[in-house]
Amino acid sequence: MNSRQPVARVRTFPAAGIDGTRRQLTLGAAVLALAALTATGLWATSDSAPEMAEPDQDGIITAHGYSFYGDLTYDADFPHFSYVNPDAPKGGEIRMSAQGTFDSMNPYTRQGRAGAYSWALYESLLVSSESFGSGSVPADALGESYGLLAHTVEYPETKDWAIFHMRPEARFSDGTPVTAHDVVFSHNLFLEQGLPSYSMGVGARVLDAEALDDHTVKFTFAPDISRRSLIDQVGATPVFSQAWFDETGARLDESRLETSPGSGPYVLESYEINRSIIYRRNPDYWGADLPVNVGRHNFDVIRVEYFADGAAAFQNFQTAEYTFRQENNSRQWATGYDFPAAQRGHVVQKEIPVGTPPTPNGIVFNLEREMFADRRVREAISLAYNFEWTNETLQYGLFEQRHSFSEGLHQADGPPTDAERALLESLGDLVPEELFTEPAVMAHSSSPDRLNDRRNMRRAMALLDEAGWEVGGDGIRRNADGRTMRITIPINASGSATMESIVETFTQNLQAMGIDARFQRIDAAQYTQRRRNKDYDMIMDGYVALVDAGTGLHQRFGSEAADDVFNPATLRSPLVDAVIDEALMAPTPEDRDVALMVLDRVLRWERFMIHTWYSPVAWVAHWDMFDHPEDFPPFAIGELDFWWFDQERFDALRAAGAIR
Repeated sequence: MNSRQPVARVRTFPAAGIDGTRRQLTLGAAVLALAALTATGLWATSDSAPEMAEPDQDGIITAHGYSFYGDLTYDADFPHFSYVNPDAPKGGEIRMSAQGTFDSMNPYTRQGRAGAYSWALYESLLVSSESFGSGSVPADALGESYGLLAHTVEYPETKDWAIFHMRPEARFSDGTPVTAHDVVFSHNLFLEQGLPSYSMGVGARVLDAEALDDHTVKFTFAPDISRRSLIDQVGATPVFSQAWFDETGARLDESRLETSPGSGPYVLESYEINRSIIYRRNPDYWGADLPVNVGRHNFDVIRVEYFADGAAAFQNFQTAEYTFRQENNSRQWATGYDFPAAQRGHVVQKEIPVGTPPTPNGIVFNLEREMFADRRVREAISLAYNFEWTNETLQYGLFEQRHSFSEGLHQADGPPTDAERALLESLGDLVPEELFTEPAVMAHSSSPDRLNDRRNMRRAMALLDEAGWEVGGDGIRRNADGRTMRITIPINASGSATMESIVETFTQNLQAMGIDARFQRIDAAQYTQRRRNKDYDMIMDGYVALVDAGTGLHQRFGSEAADDVFNPATLRSPLVDAVIDEALMAPTPEDRDVALMVLDRVLRWERFMIHTWYSPVAWVAHWDMFDHPEDFPPFAIGELDFWWFDQERFDALRAAGAIR
């Protein structure tokens, strides 16, 4: 019997406009380099009406922050974000974990594996999620950015250009000033040495970056394109020291352990390759008293401990080798927290709802494989996944089935609405006839009583027969050319045993259908390389949730960046491209919402992903030495952002002999 202590459910703000609460998973370090390209939302949870940025007589808007529609939750004189504790004490240490290895402290390298949180040393003109912590900043209003290195942003109503007025007091950690010249240098560095998809996307939209003086920088944008993801893109680009790069000759895309000076609240103190990384709060941090930073960055030390795999990591959590854990293993969450420290109350468990739609994770088809060109094949293979059995047998019934790329928000349901139909009709011959009449594709249901659902298996095998993949005398499916249907799925050896069981049982069902299916357990470095090179038939991966329209939609789902790592399916669909363009050019929020609903419908129709599961809460366990605001914001857990160290609790743990 499980003897663990009851789980504390932490009270949160309601998430306006969302059906229930959803978990947002953070992106990996490589993705963070392009975070400003991703779609973000436009909700705010403040009870007061948002402040609107009004143009002057010349049509110029000058504001302390930016949102696409000009509405800002916090006014120009706000003292701090509403969800932080402005009196949170500074001090103490929090220890996190990471799995696998690292061989670089440059988060933008194209080779190797960057150290955890290595991107968080750097700041941008506008505050963004590129900081220690998880989720949005601010965490109660998505789609809004506020001045960080810049105190104001100036732009015309047409958004043809933007001028950022920078804070003269901003300093890199080596004491040198952060200037507009550094901003221009950093922008150009990403274009020249960043990922190709970044250069292609941003270079076509941002025509020029110019330092008007030491603390004023102007960006000019391309005409006749969507105005989305322009000002917020350049405002969220990390700013590096040009002097350091000039002096060292370092490149942005190289693997290196030396870090350039950042302007953020933490500096790299030390590291041991594949063992640990220590970041220390900079006592001379220039921006500590800014309203956007009050009540944040409270730990003196953030330490990251590396472990070979999930089992080793969990074992070491029990002895306080690290002190905060966000659990992603349902078996461990349900049964594993009965170790002595948890039984004595030294370790606490919490379930924290968050307010964004769940990240669209699942089993992704590599559409570059010829055998997946037929939608019937993809549908048939999808039927081999049994969510109900998997959830009940392997995941302790803790998950819910995901159907949509925008679950509960811009989710398409049933046949198209009149507004959806009108948009589809405007796209002409790109739209298959069935999209006008059929209900939105939903994840299939299966029997929870047995892994092999006979009804679904019969349907799947009939689809494969129709597609020309017939079973031979040896029980293996081949096409008319005699080619065997063979599917290999790589899995990360440092992942959880539960994940391995899920993939293994999925492949068992594929084998029962006559498919030569197998999974390969490979080390973390090899897994990373194969994922980057798309050396897989199928893979457990994910996309971003459809929350708002942004040019990141083209990077994630569009044909122009199909070969990029951020599009694991290698999706190339003129229809998807056209719908994204409609979303980007939508003249009103209502038109945007319709376009995103149509995009959700079309993406699901393409069947390039097997929708799996999601949790409506984040599972958090930590040694009882930390505290946080009573009310959580809806869009972040914020453990490294607005939590703090409680000295009295730590002393009590140490007095009890629970921790060193």
